[in-house]
Amino acid sequence: MAVEQGLDTKRIEELDRQYVLHSWSVQSQISRLAVAGGEGRYFWDHDGNRYLDFASQLVNVSIGHQHPKVVAAIKEQAEKLTTIGPPMAHETRSELARLLAEVTPGDLTMSFFTNGGAEANENAIKLARWYTGRQKIIARYRSYHGATAGAITLTGDPRRWPAEPGIPGVVRMLDPYTYRCPAGHPDPCPVCSGGPHLEEILQYEGPQNIAAVILETIVGTNGVIVPPEGYLQSIREVCDRHEILLICDEVMAGFGRSGKWFACEHWDVVPDILTVAKGINSGYVPLGAMVIGEKIADWVRDKYFAGGLTYSGHVLACASAIASIEAFQEEGIVENSAAMGEVLAEELPRLQERHASIGEVRGRGLFWGIELVRDRQTREPLVPYNASGEAFAPVARLAKAAMERGLYLMTHWNVIIVAPPLTITREELDEGLGVLDEVLAIVH
Repeated sequence: MAVEQGLDTKRIEELDRQYVLHSWSVQSQISRLAVAGGEGRYFWDHDGNRYLDFASQLVNVSIGHQHPKVVAAIKEQAEKLTTIGPPMAHETRSELARLLAEVTPGDLTMSFFTNGGAEANENAIKLARWYTGRQKIIARYRSYHGATAGAITLTGDPRRWPAEPGIPGVVRMLDPYTYRCPAGHPDPCPVCSGGPHLEEILQYEGPQNIAAVILETIVGTNGVIVPPEGYLQSIREVCDRHEILLICDEVMAGFGRSGKWFACEHWDVVPDILTVAKGINSGYVPLGAMVIGEKIADWVRDKYFAGGLTYSGHVLACASAIASIEAFQEEGIVENSAAMGEVLAEELPRLQERHASIGEVRGRGLFWGIELVRDRQTREPLVPYNASGEAFAPVARLAKAAMERGLYLMTHWNVIIVAPPLTITREELDEGLGVLDEVLAIVH
C-alpha cells in the first residue's frame, strides 16, 4: 500500500478522525489542529498560523521545540545504535543515570528507566510495597499520577472514575489547597500543615500497614497547588517516624519547572523515591525514571526486581536526556525559569487587579495557575468541578479566543495553567500575557 505524501490540512484531519483514537476525549467533539512544525517557544499549523506555546504542550516541552542540541544527539545516537534491550549496559543509559544522581537532591543515586511518568509511579509503589512489606499507599484527592492501572488508582481526580475499582490498597488524604481548604482553615489547619492530617489517617489505617505516601510536590493539572511553608517537611517527619516511604511525583514539577531543578528543593526535603518524566528530555523520545535513595538502592541490589518493559531505558531516549540536561546546565535554563517566574509573580497579580474573574494566582518558576471565579467574595468557581459540555463553555471560549490570537493555553476546569517552555524570553512572556489580558475580558 502506497503512503500518502504531502497531505494538506483537510486530509490530515480526515485521516485522524477515521483512524486515531485520542486520549481523554469524546472523539466526535475533538477540535483537531494539524500541526506542521515547531521551533523554540512556537509551533505552527499547515495553514501557516503560528502559536506561542504557553503550556509546553502537556507541560513537558520544557526545553522548547526542536532544540538543536537535543535533535543532534538523537541523530548521532541513531547512526550508532537505535535500540538495545534493557538487560544490556550501554553508555547513554549509564551516563544518564550518573547525571541524574548528580542533579537530583540528597542521596537519590540509582535510576530505573521507564517510558513515561505513569510507569515510573507504577514501579515506585511496587518497590515501596516490596521494601516495606506493607500494602497500603496514601495518595491525595487533587492529584494525577498517570493513566495506567495503578497510576490511575493513585490519581484522585475524576479521571480515575471510569477505571474503578482499580488496584486495592490506595487510601486518600485531603490536599493543602489553601484557597479552598477542605478543613475550613482552623488555626493551625491540620490539612494545610500536613502532619496532623496524615497522623489522623494513620490512626484509622494503621501506620504498620502503610508502605508509602505519594504526592505531587506541586500539584499539576489539578490547579497548580503550591503547598504552604512547612507542609512537605511535616509530611516527611511523620513518614520518618513511622518508617513510611515518601514518594514525590515530579513528573510535571521537576527539571526546572518550579525555578529549581526539583520542586522539593524549595523546602529542603529529599524523598525516598522521586519519579520524573516530561522535562527529563521534553518528550522528544518517551522517557521517565524512578530515582531511589541509597537505603532502598542498597536493599534492592541483591533482591529480584520484578519490573521493566522492552523499551525501558531506550538508548535514543537516554541520549536525548543527556543532551537536554547538558543544555540546561550550559544555557542556564533552570535559572531562566526562576527569573521569568519572578516576572510572572509580578505580572499575574496585575492581571488579577484588572479582571474580577481571577480569584487567585499561585505558582513557582514557570508553573502557575490562574483560578477563575464568578464571584471573588464567595469564591464560586467560574465553572463547576469536573465541568464538561455547556457547563465548561466559559473557559472553552476563553481558550478558543486565545488560540485565535496565536496563544496556546492549557485549562483544567476553572484554572488556566501558565507553563511555557523554560527557555522563554521576557518579550515572549509579555506577548503571551498581553493575549491573556485581552481574552480574560471575554470571561466577563
